[in-house]
Amino acid sequence: MPRTIFDEDHQMFRDSVVKWAQAELTPHVEDWRKNGMVSREAYLSAGRQGYLLMWAGEEFGGLGLKDHRFDQILQEEVIRHSDPGFYQNLHSQIVAPYLGNLGTEALKARLLPKAISGECILAVAMTEPGTGSDLAGIRTRAIDRGDHWELSGQKTYISNGIQADAVVVAAKTDPDKRHTMGLFMVERGMEGFERGRKLEKLGLDAQDTAELFFDKVKVPKENVLGDPTRGFANLATHLANERLHVAIGSIAHAQTAYDLTMDYVKERTAFGQPVGSFQENRFVMARLRIRLDVVQSFVDDCVMAHNAGRLSAETAAEAKLLASEAEGEVIDACLQLHGGAGFMEEFRISRMYRDARVSRIFAGSSEIMKEIIGRGLGFDARKLA
Repeated sequence: MPRTIFDEDHQMFRDSVVKWAQAELTPHVEDWRKNGMVSREAYLSAGRQGYLLMWAGEEFGGLGLKDHRFDQILQEEVIRHSDPGFYQNLHSQIVAPYLGNLGTEALKARLLPKAISGECILAVAMTEPGTGSDLAGIRTRAIDRGDHWELSGQKTYISNGIQADAVVVAAKTDPDKRHTMGLFMVERGMEGFERGRKLEKLGLDAQDTAELFFDKVKVPKENVLGDPTRGFANLATHLANERLHVAIGSIAHAQTAYDLTMDYVKERTAFGQPVGSFQENRFVMARLRIRLDVVQSFVDDCVMAHNAGRLSAETAAEAKLLASEAEGEVIDACLQLHGGAGFMEEFRISRMYRDARVSRIFAGSSEIMKEIIGRGLGFDARKLA
């Protein structure tokens, strides 16, 4: 179905991204997956093109583009032509806004230009070994020592964890108050900041995920992001944006799988005819086409709502839930249509199947998305009890 939210400028941008991705990313995907992380050169290459933090102001070296459609296009084509493990979207659209919206002027002046160029890779550390979606349950602690904050604790499942040069860390600032926490920018080289092992995962082989440890790290006051007692509220404010970008990536991944499978079922023959010509297979592809078009339309509407400043937490949760569930359904069906080839690592659909599974877990699991949507309808058990 034709997508109506893009104009000529967007199409020109898409064409430029496709050429760049095919030249600078596609040839390196196998090495990334083998090495367990995307090369730093990929970030530097994206930075040279002006593709990182496109929303950032020109005073920092950014393009000043507030239109989320450009980041949407970038994410779609990066996934189509390289690998979903290249987390440029995490860097630019999920972590960097904490710095841009909450950082001190000194911190922004020092880190934003390097993040825009790709020299400084960003990550965010919320999850802990004993806490997942329940952010209020974190145990990492930050103590005000007068001229600095002292940060201690442990984080896990941190995307970009090995390569990150600066990490937004959520930490309790009052252990007696469940929702009182702050956000702190911890930088590579700070004493007491250590990385643990690079975690082996079911999928996303090209994405470096790690444990992080903080042992009395001295965090300068200028590295505090916003009010150190309102970190929970600041996280909640930014999570709608995060979930929208997960939705963008999920539906792009599903669409890529569909396109690969369409080519496959037209070329692969059985009993003297293309496997796509059998009624059952045609019906499967028709059903997936409908699913993709419906979800893509909703995600596109959400992008436009975000541009207008009207995207609610509940609607972002709907988009994330809908797109991640569709991603799993579509890619599972596409693998089935590949037959035995779909189970072979050499076929991209096999890797996509593994890569897609985490979308229903990170940025808030499907179950948490349902909770958020349900509470928005007035079904908050805490208030009804």
